[in-house]
Amino acid sequence: MEIRSMHFVERVRQRLDDDELQRNLKRTRGRNAASRAAAVAAFPDFDAVRQRATEIRRSVLRDLDVWLERFEAKATERGATVLWARDGEHACELIADIAKRHGVRTVVKSKSMVSEEAGLNAALEAAGVRPVETDLGEYILQINDNEPPSHIIMPVIHKSKEQVSELFARVHGTPPKTDIEALTHEARAVLRPEFLGADMGLSGGNFLIAETGSVAIVTNEGNGRLCTTLPRVHVALTGIEKVIPTLEDLSTLLRILPRSATGQALTNYVSMLTGPKHAGDPDGPEHMYFVLVDGGRADLLGSEFEDMLRCIRCGACMNHCPVYQTVGGHAYGWVYPGPMGSVLTPLYQGLEKAKDLPHAATLCNQCGVVCPVSIPLPELMRRLREKQVECGLRPWSERLALRAWAWVAGRPKLYALASRVGVRYLRWLAGGRDRIQVMGLAPGWTAQRDFPAPAAQTFRELHAARQAAKRQGGAR
Repeated sequence: MEIRSMHFVERVRQRLDDDELQRNLKRTRGRNAASRAAAVAAFPDFDAVRQRATEIRRSVLRDLDVWLERFEAKATERGATVLWARDGEHACELIADIAKRHGVRTVVKSKSMVSEEAGLNAALEAAGVRPVETDLGEYILQINDNEPPSHIIMPVIHKSKEQVSELFARVHGTPPKTDIEALTHEARAVLRPEFLGADMGLSGGNFLIAETGSVAIVTNEGNGRLCTTLPRVHVALTGIEKVIPTLEDLSTLLRILPRSATGQALTNYVSMLTGPKHAGDPDGPEHMYFVLVDGGRADLLGSEFEDMLRCIRCGACMNHCPVYQTVGGHAYGWVYPGPMGSVLTPLYQGLEKAKDLPHAATLCNQCGVVCPVSIPLPELMRRLREKQVECGLRPWSERLALRAWAWVAGRPKLYALASRVGVRYLRWLAGGRDRIQVMGLAPGWTAQRDFPAPAAQTFRELHAARQAAKRQGGAR
């Protein structure tokens, strides 16, 4: 997937000016957060399970090579082939080679964010193989000129049913319909022949289980099982950090993943896939491959950003992020939006290609509070900001302003004077109102919202006045 994160500010402006997008985002805003809150409230052991899940993911990363080798040995023992890809481009080469080796013409795909990282669809098409997205949201985006997803769990959350109806009518040549059930039946009728006729199925992987050499896939649609059992070749494409030691660990993680993602106690489908089918098996692929992608993940091991590798891709951080909920996922310019994307994109693609993303947050810590594996997202974004300053990637005006502020802040009397002047200036801008509509020297602050007017006096002045009043009261 082409990265456009370096144009984040421009893309944000476009999304804020898109009235239809803003209506769609407003319609869904807060819905998943409310569902998660209800699911957590109904599960008294959530905090304890979350702590255990965090430790599982943390301990795996301490010995990642050991667990990956154990997974490879078990998967191979069960008849699968494990391939290692250094990056997305290499993964595309490996999968295209698999397709060529087995005479594959059509690939049906279950949702895979790593395939988005790799730009797999374009690579398959270049190799003469037709990819078909079968997740309903991903399918809608594919037939809409290969539009990228805007959310990792709900890729088409930014569109209304009217937009989908218009798209289906144009692409399928059917009468427009706005009943959601009718639209899903129409998509099912189009996709069912694709499942039956495909030569290869491709899935992602929520977790890789070292104990059994299995991949676990968590979905809410039946397409995942159809992709992995009907075609004669199944390829599971995922990142190297997804490995976990045991089935018991999987059961722990499955108790928090769906609750954090969609507010469900359990998703509709949990599939455990272990090797190709054997004699007597009623279904399953004849050949099974695992393509495990590094793509910058190994570089994070042992670094100050290793915590990010714990991510289980639930989407809770973006469901609670006020920035994401205002601008939508496409503004972030790459596969992962929201707080997770503000950390992952700079780490995987380079700080210089995503210099604004670590700043695309209020650092309110809603994302950190709801993360099911306790990733300190605001802290990681702050560290990325520091690295940008160290590397000289921030604008000179910003660096100069911060140096000036630090110089003033180190001189208490001067800082107190500047505070008094600043408060009077902001009060003057407010013009007697409790909100500032245009922020004078920094109009960008009020381009999309009003700024609260400050109190008439600074904290120092108020404190000094209160102390003086106490002294006068004591003197009496």
